[in-house]
Amino acid sequence: MSLLFRPLFEKESSTYTYLLADVDTKEAIIIDAVDNTQQRDIDLIEELGLDLRYIVETHIHADHITSSCPLKQRFRNAQIVFGAANLITCADILIKDGENLNFGSYQMIAMTTPGHTNGCMSYIVDDKVFTGDALLIRSCGRCDFQDGSAEKLFDSIQKIFTLANETLVYPAHDYVGRTVSSIGEEKQFNEMIGDSVDKDEFMRRVNAMDLSLPAKIHVAVPANQVCGTKIMADRT
Repeated sequence: MSLLFRPLFEKESSTYTYLLADVDTKEAIIIDAVDNTQQRDIDLIEELGLDLRYIVETHIHADHITSSCPLKQRFRNAQIVFGAANLITCADILIKDGENLNFGSYQMIAMTTPGHTNGCMSYIVDDKVFTGDALLIRSCGRCDFQDGSAEKLFDSIQKIFTLANETLVYPAHDYVGRTVSSIGEEKQFNEMIGDSVDKDEFMRRVNAMDLSLPAKIHVAVPANQVCGTKIMADRT
């Protein structure tokens, strides 16, 4: 049994897309695929001879348009997966906390981690956790739109922190080029919640963030609520 794992990067939104597959069965999943790099991802999946089974979203992104629908149109066996809290009709699977999806000999286990948005999910595969915008490397997601809540995010990160210290952390974004961390590192060094920061102080830090809205939010959110079908309509 062997896991194929390919982290991929989209530079405009600093988004990481993750491709995972069982080497023996070729069954695969892709996490947080981006429209701008859909052809790269299609080419890689086909080059490796993979059978894409699941197109997984950690949440409804505000800074890029997903390629979920275009990927499903190319790979007919694939199903689009969102967390059950997302009010969305284009998903094939609305996954709940603790549920899992199989690809080959591997499982992807869902973990509800709201806070950045109310529908955020993290996913555990083997010794890896894909945290979306909940837990970032040395930081965390903002909470000022899409029903965000710093209080919920604190609880979600504490939930993520119950994983083994050796668990590798792969976020949806990093803006300075870091590719991976670990639960143990983030407990110690995370600038927002590390070193045993309590809930009140965490909420103060998150609510003090002074960030401009993502440039694509007014386009990306509506498009992502329909799994990227808007971008397909725009191109026809």
